[in-house]
Order: sequence, then C-alpha cells, then structure tokens
Amino acid sequence: MLDRFKQFWQGVVLAPFINLFIRLGISPDAVTLVGTLGVSFGALFFFPRGMVWEGVLFITAFVFSDLVDGAMARKTGRKDDFGAFLDSTLDRVADGALFGGLALYFAWQAESRLYLSLCLVILVMGAVTSYARAKADHLGYDAKVGIAERPDRLVGMLVPAFFADVLDLWILLHVALWALAVAATVTVGQRIWVVRRQALERAASSA
Repeated sequence: MLDRFKQFWQGVVLAPFINLFIRLGISPDAVTLVGTLGVSFGALFFFPRGMVWEGVLFITAFVFSDLVDGAMARKTGRKDDFGAFLDSTLDRVADGALFGGLALYFAWQAESRLYLSLCLVILVMGAVTSYARAKADHLGYDAKVGIAERPDRLVGMLVPAFFADVLDLWILLHVALWALAVAATVTVGQRIWVVRRQALERAASSA
C-alpha cells in the first residue's frame, strides 16, 4: 500500500540527496550497503537495551536508502542487475535485524514470550512474502500483491514503536504487532493464491 507513494518520496523529498550523491560519485551499491548497516546496527544496538524511540530515530536516518539507491541507479542509467540483487538480498538482512532486535527487546527488557513470538512470525512471513514474489517472477508469474509488503511492515512497526516508548503507551506497539502478524500471513496466502490461479490458467491455455 505504501509503495504507491514511492514516486513522491523519490521525486520530491529525497531528490536533493539523490542528486548530491550522484554528483559526489557515490555508488548506489554503497548507499545500499551503508543503509543496511545503519538499520541493522540501530535495531540490534538500541532495541535490546530498551532504547526503543532512540533506535527508531537512528534507523529512520538510514531506512530511506532503500528508495535512494534505486532512484540513483535509474538516474545514472545503470544497466546491470547486480544492484537489484544486492538490494533485495540486503533487505532480508535489514528485516532480520529489525524484527530480531525487537524480539530481543521482548526477551530481555519487556520479557514477553507472546510478543517475542509475534516478532518472529512477522520476520518469517516477511521473508516468505519476498521469496514467493521472487520465485513467482522466476517462473514467469506476477505475485506483486498483498496487504503487507515490506514498506508497510517497516512503517507499521517503527511508527507505533516510537510513540509507544515516548508516550509510555505500549498497547500501540502490541496492537501493531498483532496486525502485522496477521497481515503478513494473509499476504503470503494472497501470493500463493494468485500464482495458483495464474498457473492453472497457463495450464488450461496450453492444454
């Protein structure tokens, strides 16, 4: 859902940074790597120590690299596929750090097995969501559907986490984690369903 706002962010909000990085000769791959390292450090350093709002602010400074690197590659006319491969691969690393770090918060600080488990559910279903799309693309199907793609999962966790800590109103994060766990699971089901339908249509048309 949030993916539809990508053009606004890339074309307006982040455009000065994109143009600056290109003028400085910075590689899109370098932006991807630095962004992943920043997000991963922020999640694994701050969250397990109970510094949730501080972690969210630190992570936010790096999380937009996912929009910057792609826009840089298109603007510079990059032709190879390595950037897309690297970006997709390191996205999984960042997701693991984010929800893994939050899981450690619930293990070490809040001491809640329930919400630790929900973090792991979101992490696993998020990984399956990405894998399902990649496998579908490889087989020639379109699986870009779902109510909780990666941007939705990130914003749906980071924003409630920030206000939950600042306002000491942890119900915000608890509700968000339940919603994300359900939405991520539904998204996997949606992608399986849409690929099944396309596969059956292909089989029928070739019969």
